[in-house]
Amino acid sequence: MSDYAITFARSARKELEKLDEKVVNRIFPDIEALSTDPRPSGCRKLTGEKNLWRIRAGVYRVVYSIDDNEKVVDIIAVRHRKDVYGCI
Repeated sequence: MSDYAITFARSARKELEKLDEKVVNRIFPDIEALSTDPRPSGCRKLTGEKNLWRIRAGVYRVVYSIDDNEKVVDIIAVRHRKDVYGCI
């Protein structure tokens, strides 16, 4: 299985930049792992969304889309669990 490219929406990149470095260091390995397995154990497809998935990274959620044809995982949002679902 070939690896997927990871891309970030501008808003997701800004969200990551605002987070504390310790939090980013905890979340980023989970994001990088999506390149080899975009549907890891524990990921969930978001109800009512055609192609949005989420993974948990502690109290944060990473919301992303998967394009299997282009082999791209696009990170849409990285937010605290209490804030993430209202944004999508």
